Amino acid sequence: MAHVSLTFEGVEEADLVNRLTSELMMVDGVESAEVGRHGADVEGRMNRAALIKAVERLGVTVN
Repeated sequence: MAHVSLTFEGVEEADLVNRLTSELMMVDGVESAEVGRHGADVEGRMNRAALIKAVERLGVTVN
């Protein structure tokens, strides 16, 4: 199982954290995702690019 850490900015509201968590959990291969205001730690067998795309769909830029 792989571990991927993502960092991002501009996530201030709990609603957006919840939406990011849901979006990341829907990526194929993700087993768990812990999301906060400044980033996410994701576990599973997934593609990093797919995680970034999922985050960016919600208007959040990955650093």
